[in-house]
Amino acid sequence: MIFRFLNARLLPLSVLLWLGLSAAAVSGCGKEAVAPAAPVVAAPAETYLQSSTLIGEYSPAVLAGRVSGIPLAGALVKHSIRVYRLTYSTRNTDGQQISASGALLVPVTTETLPLLSYQHGTIHPQDEDRAPSYYRSSSEVWSAVSVLASTGYVVAAPDYIGYGASKALPHPYEHAPSLASASRDMLRAAREFCAKQQQELNQKTFLLGYSEGGFATLALHKLLEEQHANEFTVAASAPGAGAYHKSAFAQYILRSTQPLNFLSSYVWVLDTYNRVYGVNRPPTFYYNQPWAGQLAANPFSPVPQLPQELFAGPFRQGVLNNTDAALAAAFRDNDIYDWKPKAPLALFHGTADDYVPYFNSENAYQAMRARGASQVQLRPIAGGNHFSSAASYTLGAFAFLSQYNN
Repeated sequence: MIFRFLNARLLPLSVLLWLGLSAAAVSGCGKEAVAPAAPVVAAPAETYLQSSTLIGEYSPAVLAGRVSGIPLAGALVKHSIRVYRLTYSTRNTDGQQISASGALLVPVTTETLPLLSYQHGTIHPQDEDRAPSYYRSSSEVWSAVSVLASTGYVVAAPDYIGYGASKALPHPYEHAPSLASASRDMLRAAREFCAKQQQELNQKTFLLGYSEGGFATLALHKLLEEQHANEFTVAASAPGAGAYHKSAFAQYILRSTQPLNFLSSYVWVLDTYNRVYGVNRPPTFYYNQPWAGQLAANPFSPVPQLPQELFAGPFRQGVLNNTDAALAAAFRDNDIYDWKPKAPLALFHGTADDYVPYFNSENAYQAMRARGASQVQLRPIAGGNHFSSAASYTLGAFAFLSQYNN
């Protein structure tokens, strides 16, 4: 999956690019004026934190050692960090209360710190141990995100439903409401933990994530501003390469006459929506044989690259003609591109992304600006595909957030 590639090749590059981040943080060039943050109020009376386990404390030397191949990168590390595995209460897609988990990275300092919610990218079920709460070298939070925490952020990294403590449940892949609520409740648990540890937090919450993490980040931003503005103050948000316009994306896939390398991921999304929204159609409704039978036995079995070969004709026509009301409603529920954010927001995306097309960010930017969102930026990564854009995203996103962390 996506971040198997990223873990091997993105993270060392990203730390090198942090040299640019440091310069941006010092200079503050191009910073927009931001109204003072509203006071943070207490979380709801319900408690979310269930348990916490110290995974380990990592010194600046250890953190620097993880990027030892990058000249001067170790100099960016400021504090030791303690990493905890939190379990917390959230709700599944059916509304049932469940236990979920995530990693919390806490700098060892007496300073008052902001929270940063980091939403990870796609993790295949067979690679479940890449989830943040395992805190292994294969995880996205091991290297660059740990260095980010050491510079002065309390980083909350939710596993999402379907990983870690909730691994017995299916992951609701690309389901905006549950990605957002699981991330929100991890933030609540993080605040409860910090209060118990007497780690003072300031009024700022930053949001960061790429690919599925970008989609989750924008969904979380929308949820916090529209429903929890009296509880969290989003200081800045930097989602990357997310599939924000699901309705248009579905049309794009089913109209395509060219091979698509990532159809198995789109099948996963369709399977999620079929289940979560109670559509409950059999695989034979969506897929031609023999793949319908194979997917019934194993939803992650290989599929052909041509949409016309994989997807059944009546299903394709129902979506393309907008006559499939059930799926149209599911896609609309996950369209998170058309709303008015208040906090500074930068949408990063490779212009040649062949997995999550660039129009997702472009459509979001245009829709948000049309609604009067004055602090939304579109940050195209010229010629970048979904994988090659990741390093540029890391630099740009970290530098963008740093402007608002002072």
